[in-house]
Order: sequence, then C-alpha cells, then structure tokens
Amino acid sequence: MNWKERIIVDPKILVGKPVIKGTRLAVEFIVELPAQGWAESEILRNYPGITHEDIAACLMYASKKNLKDHPAFGSWEKENINSTEFQTNIRSEWE
Repeated sequence: MNWKERIIVDPKILVGKPVIKGTRLAVEFIVELPAQGWAESEILRNYPGITHEDIAACLMYASKKNLKDHPAFGSWEKENINSTEFQTNIRSEWE
C-alpha cells in the first residue's frame, strides 16, 4: 500500500497536519486511538468515513515519519511563512 494515495498535507486543512484524504481526521489522532486501546472495529464504527486501508496508511505514515518532529505538530509559527512556501518545505522535507 502507498500511504501517499491516502494521506495529504495541505496548509488549509488543520493548519497543515497530515490528514486522511477527504477528511479532517489527522494522522496523529488516528494513530493515537489504538495506543489508547481502541480496536480497529471501534475506530471504523465511530468514524464511518474511513476504511481499514486509511488506518493502515496512517500507521504506515507514522512508522515512516517521526510525527513529533514535524513542524505541524509542534508550536511552530506558520504565520511566518506563506502557504506556498509551507507546502514546498513540507514536500521537500518529506518526499
């Protein structure tokens, strides 16, 4: 599976946090649910707009990326750069 087909980073959605494509559900949020003891079936029941593949993509993304170091998850001031520059920085850093 290619997580790049399911996870997007757009500064206009959740201030640039990685999210499941077509939703406002952050990768960080989805990854934390199993860590809190949620079974996949509970996640799918509570968030019917996502699929098993979306959850797998979130976990794969998190395994490939160190989320805590991503500027969108910290107290980084995005106001200091414009959205085009932000997108370019994220793409070049993460591809």
